[in-house]
This record gives sequence, structure tokens and C-alpha cells, in this order.
Amino acid sequence: MPVIRPFRALRFDADVVGDLAAVVSPPYDVVGPEERARLVARHAANVIRLDLPAGEPGEDPDERYRRAARTLAAWRSDGTVRKDAHPSVYVYEQTYRVPGTDAERVQRGFFGRLRLEAFGPASGVLPHERTLAPAREDRYRLLRATGVNTSPVVALFDDGSGAAGAVLAAAAATLPTVDVVDEDGTRHRLWAIDADRESDGSADEDGPAGELVRLAGAGPVTIADGHHRYETALRYRDERRMSRSCEEDPPFDYLLALLLPMGQAPLTVLPTHRVVLGLAADDVDRLWARLGELFEVRSEVDAAALAGRFGAAALEPGGSGRFGLWTAGRGATLIARRAAFERFLPRGGDALRGLDVVLLGAALEHLLRIDPAAVAEGARIGYTKSAHEAIERVEQGVDGATAAFLLEPTPVASIADVAADGDIMPQKSTYFYPKALTGLVINPHEW
Repeated sequence: MPVIRPFRALRFDADVVGDLAAVVSPPYDVVGPEERARLVARHAANVIRLDLPAGEPGEDPDERYRRAARTLAAWRSDGTVRKDAHPSVYVYEQTYRVPGTDAERVQRGFFGRLRLEAFGPASGVLPHERTLAPAREDRYRLLRATGVNTSPVVALFDDGSGAAGAVLAAAAATLPTVDVVDEDGTRHRLWAIDADRESDGSADEDGPAGELVRLAGAGPVTIADGHHRYETALRYRDERRMSRSCEEDPPFDYLLALLLPMGQAPLTVLPTHRVVLGLAADDVDRLWARLGELFEVRSEVDAAALAGRFGAAALEPGGSGRFGLWTAGRGATLIARRAAFERFLPRGGDALRGLDVVLLGAALEHLLRIDPAAVAEGARIGYTKSAHEAIERVEQGVDGATAAFLLEPTPVASIADVAADGDIMPQKSTYFYPKALTGLVINPHEW
């Protein structure tokens, strides 16, 4: 079973920095150069300086990480960030509009420390996707330099009974510690819940913090977002153990996690649409001619209708085997004929083989001879969260775009099932929304 603990977070002091909305940021992996420049200009203490340090021309590649460490040390020294006096869990609520729709949802979870475990059949922490070496190296160098987790791993736990949701809702009915609205209009609220720790360092199970820790740790958790951060933390832990092997339960055995309950409240997973690059006109004609081998082709539709149908796909449960296809001036809705796919699917459990993204990968290989390795390398496929953008890329021939396949989201339950089977999804299978703000809580690797 996973081990989850309260911790003493580093948090920005509003009396020193002023408006907390000016010092938080989206996570590093969704921030581009222009947005980073805006965040840096917004406030001298914006957390992006720690989470995504920029290099200077001609300097040592590691200097950016050392600069982040010096910045953090200065902020701790002058009171910009302060360490909470008591170990706590931090209840977190996001109120947001589902992209492409007018629907509003509320997502609640809590920040805590998650004990690191190597992945495997007996692990209490289960992955669902592969990672890329360059991203792992970047996060490792930052962690090694700063000794803190600035962004959380997001992990899902089973809450079919709704017990954890009830504890979170009760906390959210009180006055929040932090209340900010980001540029996308998402409202973020945070509550620090004192853990009332016992003498052995565990949380008091009679209080709300202890109840959340107990409920989230009752079964395996599935990593939803942050696989790179998790694998980086494992590497860092093993390195630290080499030099501090006698320390019991050291803080570097843990990392910052946002734990979200699966069960009562819906979680939002956005689909990632595929844009096929570089097809010749004959290839497109053959694609349309051979679709019937794997799909039932429903009535053809125009671009506006197709974009509208899949632009609101985040509200769909997903997993139905429904796709949209657009080539220049021509579109249709496709329904997978699952029996026809059987001999083309990869090895794995039923949960993996039933995923829409796996079906589409098999179709691309069979109908267009696009090798899965080329897809993984991004050589033949582009990606976008916007159905409208996918169609526009094809219409304008952006980067050789010739066909767009539109998807529904991957069901949350399927993600957990794939992880439980020990299987790994293709890249770009999931995009949990909204992202957790960076800078609300920072986890120092110290007690």
C-alpha cells in the first residue's frame, strides 16, 4: 500500500509578496517561452524562476539550476517563502469551465508527501505512460540543485464510497488559506489542515488530515500526471541513499503529490487529437477507400459540424471507439469495428487493447503504414487539444498536415485499469485538466 504523510510546506508569504496570484504559475511543462517571460515580468518572486529556470548565452548548462537554488535560498532568507510550523495536508479545490463547453466543474484533492516506490506488480504506486530521457534529466538537475519539489505528481486513488470526497467538501466549506483566479478563469483555493501528528510521525487518524491520509493510502494509487517527476525523484532518492544510508525514513524518500479521489465527482481528461503529416494525395484516397476494413463510416459531415462534435468531447465518457476524420474538404464520423481490430492490436490486457488511442494506432499502422516508432518520435504525427485547430492545420497544410483524426477522452477508469494490469499507454493518451498551480505549496526535502 502507498505511504502518504503530511508535511511542512514552504509557502509564499502574502505579507511580503502581496497578491499571491502574481507569484504562482502553471506547471513548467505547459509554459512556453512567451508565457515564461510574462510570468517573470509579473513579479520578481514568481515561482517560474524556480520551476523553469532559464539559461544565459554561453554559461555552463548547470548554472541555470544553481541560480534557481540561490534564488530559493534568498527567498527563504528574506521571508518571501516560509516553512509552515506544523505538518499538514493541504486541501485543494479548482473550479473551472470544461474547455469547449459551458459546463462548470469542481475538482478537489489534497497535497501530501507520497513515499517513493519502484514500479512493479507489488508496488503501491502505478504508472500508465512512458517518459522521455531529456525531460527526466532536466527535472533531475533541478531537484539535485534545489532539494525541493516545486510541482506535484498527480495521483488518483479509489473513493467509490465518497468518504474522502465528504472530508474534502467539509474542509472546502471553511475559510480558505489561499484563494486566487488564474488567467484561464480557474479559481484555486487551498486549506492547510494541521495533521496533529502522533509521536511516531504519522497523522492522527481521528482528524480530517489523518482520515484523508488513511483513505488515500488504502489501496494503490495511479500516477495521472508527472511521470517524469516521479522517475526523477526515484533517481535522486537512490543517489542520496548512497551517501546517507543510516538515516531512517529520510525526507528524500518522498515527493510532493496531489492526490485526487476517483469515484463521486467527475475528473476531466481532455482528448489529444492526431494530425497525420506528409501523406500524398494517393495515400489519402486509399485511406478513404480502405476505412471500411476497420470502421463503420457514418454520414459524412462538414468541418464545422465535426469540430463542434469533437470540440465538446471532454464531456463525453469516452471509450466508445468513436473517431472523427478530416482530410481536405472531406470529413466523417467513424465507429471502430472492434472485432476487425483484434489481429492488429499490441500485446497487453483487455483495458489497454480496448483504448481508443490504441485502436487508432493500429489503424494508422494498418491503413497508412505508419510505424508506431515513428509516431512515438513525433516524425509522422502532430498533436493538439483543439479539434478546430486539427482541422485548420489540414485545411492550411501546416507542416504537411493532410489528415486529422479526432478522439474522445480516455476514461479515467480505463487509466487505472491499464496501470493495474502493468501495461503502459501510448504517449499523448491523457491530459488531465485543469493543471495544478505551481507555487501554492513547495515540498522541501527536510523534516
